This record gives sequence, structure tokens and C-alpha cells, in this order.
Amino acid sequence: MRKRWPLAATLLGLSGFCSTGWGQLAPSPDAPPVSTAPAPAQDDQSVATFKLQVNLVDMFFTVKDKQGNLVPHLNRDDCKVAEDKVPQTLKTFVAETHQPLTLGILLDTSGSQYRVLPLEQDVGGQFLERVLKPKDEAFLLSFDVNVDLLQDYTNSARMLSRAMSKAEINTAGGNGAAGIPGAGGGTIPTVGAPKGTLLYDAVYMASNEKMNQESGRKAMILLTDGEDEGSVHKIQDAIAAAQKANVIVYTILIADRVFYGGFGYSGYSAMKKMTDETGGRLIDVGNNGKKLEAAFQQIEDELRTQYVVTYTPSNTKLDSTFRHVTVECGDGMKVQVRKGYFAVPPQE
Repeated sequence: MRKRWPLAATLLGLSGFCSTGWGQLAPSPDAPPVSTAPAPAQDDQSVATFKLQVNLVDMFFTVKDKQGNLVPHLNRDDCKVAEDKVPQTLKTFVAETHQPLTLGILLDTSGSQYRVLPLEQDVGGQFLERVLKPKDEAFLLSFDVNVDLLQDYTNSARMLSRAMSKAEINTAGGNGAAGIPGAGGGTIPTVGAPKGTLLYDAVYMASNEKMNQESGRKAMILLTDGEDEGSVHKIQDAIAAAQKANVIVYTILIADRVFYGGFGYSGYSAMKKMTDETGGRLIDVGNNGKKLEAAFQQIEDELRTQYVVTYTPSNTKLDSTFRHVTVECGDGMKVQVRKGYFAVPPQE
């Protein structure tokens, strides 16, 4: 049975799916004696306290040459970082080819995807088999008139593929292609605007309730035609949530053009905006299986050929404002990086 996220509230309690309770274990008879010495003096903790107060920004990015080929062997002297046009001093510069990856797969199961869903399930499963390494983890959710967590965090490509294979088209008229998406029904209240394809809500929720809890390299892959209908949140809300969670968003634009009756679909510009602002990329594959396979391969290559720079901002204010960041790595090279970050104070 699929776990469901109600949209009645903004914070949907997804953390309950993956939270862990820590039990209190009885001491072993062979354990060393417990010290009763007083806690260290405040001066002894000065270094640790200082580290906690440092505001360190990390930016993950990929670099391509003029021909669009990935550039894998850059060093600190090759790249420059500026925040709000002010040059920053780099603390670290690392090629992240093997750092653990946290991945979220967001699968559009609205009525418009009826003919392409089997293709997504097949190729997506193969991608997960290839891309997940021993220390990686991923989750899978679907979105239509509902947002459903199909598989929580796991390192098992088999479990993810199995969950993906069980995904079903869900319209307001029930499963299958029958009915008009957005006409009502489902588990989400339909007071006001009808619910159809809750794309922006899915990105917002995945960022806030899943990705925001993780550290290190994080990427989200959307399989969708880019059409949103009835989300509570706007596209800029979804983008901001992804930026705050430091998530790179990739969109594989896959659509059944027959569904749209030759009139085309308008999801391209919205998805281009979302991917550009989060440091990801939009890949339009139509309903072509070979192009879909190539898209997954490109994403895999980029995720395994990343760099990360860290720096302490010269602007030390934590005022929740958005800071625009640029990364440049030599003439003619294109850097794929998020547009910036929010200078949010640390949680108490």
C-alpha cells in the first residue's frame, strides 16, 4: 500500500517516514568505568564552539567545454566564485566523483502520462541499477491528484525498481486514462481550484521533508511533461525549497503528444526555470525511448563528474536574504550551478 501525504497542512510530517528512535542500551558488564569527572571548562570547548558558528557555503557544479563535453580535471586555480558580484576566497575545491549521493525520483502519474509511464518504469529501473553505489540512497514518489511516497530511502535498486513498476496512473476519475484530470476525487480536498497534477507541491514537499534532512550531494530527477494543475505552492516556492535544501533538480521532459491533441504542452518554460535556478538541467525526450535512455546516461555522467567548492561568505549577515552566486572556470567553459542560496540562520 502506498503511503500518502495529505496536503491539508504545509508541513506534512514526512519526517515520520524516516525518523529513527534511539533506544537506551544497558551498559555492558565489560565496559570501562564511567567517568564522574566534571565537564571540561568553557575554554576547553572554544575551538568546537567557533566551528559551529562558521557560516560555510558549499556549491556543487559541473563544467563543460565549448563542445558540451564534461571537464573532469580542474583545480582550485581554474575557478573563481563571486557572491553578489564580490569575489570569495575558497576554503576547499574538490572533485566529487565518489562522494555518497542522495537521490529523489519524482514520477508523474497523472493522466497525461498514460502511454509513457511503462517506458519510464523500464528505463528508470535500469538507471537506478547503474547509478546507485554502496553508500548512496534514494527515494521514490509519484504525483498526480495526490503525492505518494512509493519507496522511502533505500540503497536497494531492486526495491526502488519494484516500487516504480507498481506505480499507476491516477486521475480524478480513478486509475487509468479515463476521466479528466482535475475534476475532483482522490484523497485531497478539492475546495476551490481543482486538483490535477501536483508537480510544484511534490518538489516543495520532497525538498522540505526529505532532502532537507540530508547532507552532501543531493539531486532530484523529475519525470514529467512539466504541467502543473492545482498545486497549493507556486513554482517559485518549489524552487526556493530546493535551493534551501541544496538540491540539484533535473527534469526529463517526457510527454505523450497524442494526449495533447497536437496542441503541444506548456511545461517546458517552467521546468527550464526550475532546473536552471537549482543547477540542474532540462532534457526534452518527447516519448522517444532511446532519448530517454540517453537522458538518464547524461544525468549519471554529470552526477559522477561534479566539483564542490566551499567558502565563508564575506557578507556574514544571516538575514534570510537570497545571495546570488556565480562560478567561472575559464574562457568558453559553461558552469552548471545553482543561482545562489538563502542566508538562513542555523536552527537552534
